[in-house]
Amino acid sequence: MTEDVPAQRVSDGRPGAIRPIAAAVIRDGDRLLVWEDRDPATGDVVCVPLAGGIEFGETGAEAIARELQEEIGENPARVAFLGFLEDIFDWNGRRRHELWVIYDVELAGDGLARRDEVVVHEDDGTTYLARWRRLDELRGPARLVPAGLLELIQRV
Repeated sequence: MTEDVPAQRVSDGRPGAIRPIAAAVIRDGDRLLVWEDRDPATGDVVCVPLAGGIEFGETGAEAIARELQEEIGENPARVAFLGFLEDIFDWNGRRRHELWVIYDVELAGDGLARRDEVVVHEDDGTTYLARWRRLDELRGPARLVPAGLLELIQRV
């Protein structure tokens, strides 16, 4: 494990707001690059693809390119629209509402596939780890979110 980087992150959404998110489905064969999020209220752990908020005036594809550069220092070679998912759920005792624009992403470099862990850097200075997980692992206790993403990936 990478030193001084938490293995798990706890996210917090904006209360009372709908959040538009662009997500990158980055695959290596039957593996997907995800990070783990833990609900402090329930202890549930979910797996989340690399993603970020879409800023005003920015397309989802532009948001993906920006987020990947900021968070893991990588540039996409290809960004292809996969689908749109809406997720309304309870997290940390509060209701959250997220609109997900999902993209299949191929990175310009091939170095990530050889690494087990990738350090993700947020703009607030926090870091956490993303890991490769096999698709068949993402149905169990640490399920893939947003709801419906695994089915969307498997249709492609």
